Amino acid sequence: MAFALAGCGGSGQGGAAAGPQTIRVGVIPIVDVAPVYLGMQRGFFEESGLNLELSSGQGGAAIIPGVVGGSLDIGFGNNTSLVLAASKGLPLQVIASGVYSTGERGEDYVELLVGDDSPIRSAADLAGKTVAVNTLQNLGDTSVRDSVRDAGGDPEAVRFVEMPFPNMNAALAGGEVDAIWQVEPFLALAKAQGHRVIASPLVDTKPDLMVSTFFTTEQYAGQNADVVNRFKSAIDRSLTYAQQHPDEVRRIIPSYLDVPPEVAAEMVLPTWDPRIDRETFDVLVDLGTRDGLLEEKPRLDELLG
Repeated sequence: MAFALAGCGGSGQGGAAAGPQTIRVGVIPIVDVAPVYLGMQRGFFEESGLNLELSSGQGGAAIIPGVVGGSLDIGFGNNTSLVLAASKGLPLQVIASGVYSTGERGEDYVELLVGDDSPIRSAADLAGKTVAVNTLQNLGDTSVRDSVRDAGGDPEAVRFVEMPFPNMNAALAGGEVDAIWQVEPFLALAKAQGHRVIASPLVDTKPDLMVSTFFTTEQYAGQNADVVNRFKSAIDRSLTYAQQHPDEVRRIIPSYLDVPPEVAAEMVLPTWDPRIDRETFDVLVDLGTRDGLLEEKPRLDELLG
């Protein structure tokens, strides 16, 4: 999927005085990025002298190579992906906040679900069971393990399979997996189909977890500081606007996702906040180390600019 706002200009060079500039941004087709589309619709990016050319990826782990390789200027991804990449020496830099958990168990925008008739009652019952996540060795399995651990279960006994979010509900209904780590808007669909929430992994990890951020490479940030600053200004404005106008968020989601308006109306929206929470990264590093995802701890001062 690609979405472009009409305009002119090349990527990565020039400034606002030369006219609107196109930058290539990798996003994930989920509720998290609604402020991007809302900000484009409201003209926030255009007012900052930017056109966004959006490309869709399954997760941050899939978007990072595009940013590092230069086919994308800026990416959106969960912070576990960034911590993992930074631990391997990839020169990434966080440039703006993305999305936060709601902090409410049972009312978050990412939940762990089982079928309505499943004997599984809590995360502790997942030992020997299979859980679908969108990307292996990432935030999904790390946060689910934390829920299992908090519930008194054995996190090492849980099996994980990788699956796109849109495919998870049918896989759960068909018995292919025992549980799913699902995000809005597909979470609202899952609930409507009778699937049952057993844990809120993001809240279990940290109540005010900053789930995702926008990032680029150190090189791009250094060579295009003005572009990065203008993008941050526009996205911060978009995040604030989205948080203050949930009805507009619900209206714009069907414009970039195949979701009926009545489903969008039932979604649990995340929290959008422009602040960048350093403590979230410390928590994710600790979890990644505990779960064996990190061979070396990343240099967070460099990642966070």
